[in-house]
Amino acid sequence: MRRLAILGSTGSIGTNTLEVIRESAGELAVWGLAAGHNLPLLYEQILEFAPALVSVATPEAAERLERRLAENGGPRPRVLSGPPGNLAVATAEEVDTVVSAAVGVAGLEATYEAVRRGKRVALANKEVLVAAGELVTQAAEKSGAELLPVDSEHNGVHQCLRRVGRRQDVRRLILTASGGPFRNTPPAALASVVPEQALQHPTWNMGRRITINSATLMNKGFEVIEAHWLFAFEPGQIDVVIHPQSTVHAMIEFADGSVIAQLSVTDMKMPIQYALYYPERRACPENRRLDWQDMRQWTFEPPDGDKFPALGLAYRVLERGGSAGCTLNAADEVAVAAFLEGRITFPAMAQIVAETLSTVPVTQPGSIAEVLEVDRVSRRCAAEIVSRRQVEAGAVAG
Repeated sequence: MRRLAILGSTGSIGTNTLEVIRESAGELAVWGLAAGHNLPLLYEQILEFAPALVSVATPEAAERLERRLAENGGPRPRVLSGPPGNLAVATAEEVDTVVSAAVGVAGLEATYEAVRRGKRVALANKEVLVAAGELVTQAAEKSGAELLPVDSEHNGVHQCLRRVGRRQDVRRLILTASGGPFRNTPPAALASVVPEQALQHPTWNMGRRITINSATLMNKGFEVIEAHWLFAFEPGQIDVVIHPQSTVHAMIEFADGSVIAQLSVTDMKMPIQYALYYPERRACPENRRLDWQDMRQWTFEPPDGDKFPALGLAYRVLERGGSAGCTLNAADEVAVAAFLEGRITFPAMAQIVAETLSTVPVTQPGSIAEVLEVDRVSRRCAAEIVSRRQVEAGAVAG
């Protein structure tokens, strides 16, 4: 039996992970759950999976959860809160596999400490490698921890590389992107895009921030950075192609020009199951298999870097190194929140990130605490840029 801790159990990846566990016939068990503020769903998860340890966002939320558990009977896990609670869930001796699916830098410290302790980490939290890729991969190399990607694209690369005899025979990695809802939208029309439109992803059902980032291609930029740290390929060896059907998730090209690809249905339970059972492969339900009788045309095209500049920012961040990735992530989170609140336009998100990157100095963080300090400074800088732009826009309108 493999004992799991799930950071972000009430989110999209967390709930899909629990579905895979339901299908495991007892081979996978939940030892710990960490969530944010969605106490009703977490309560239901506790009743079903009976974890030994649970963490929530705040002490107040922990008190409310404990009261409800006491009043209604059933499992009585130990309930903690905040970053210390996340850390306890991820580093418990009883846990051998940590699913890192918490949103934002909230899951960074706990994931890093799980890696330091040599645990297998099924990684779905982009911020871990975007903000602290060098520290995390160094810790994994030292401890022997396995980093198994849950993102469909990196999971696809991982599967392709399993079939590689000699690493030097691989010329490049190719990540696919759906292109988002504005793939065919004229650039001039993007300034009038509203959040409701940007949240309509054509193929995947995801959280709000990642859906907006898919619309700007920032999400794909994050994945380029992640691919660099996960697979040790240089930025010039990592390409992105637009594939609207989202069936081919990743490809690798060999030195002789041959290409192999990984394909599957657009269902996150596929890469989750792969990561949890690796190196074994387990059977999946029929509804998670490609129907070759229903195959339609697959298309591929290059991304439009002028229309979606966020992707180029990620490549520049990789070239700069150091704390630039942390600043990229922090500024993006601030910009996305401002867009969702109607405070800035769709194109302004990439502009704010670019200005923040130009303003915040690049350093070489030597610890997670230093990474989190860069995150704080970068968020403050991005927030100031957003506020200034609002003032300037109000003055022009007036």
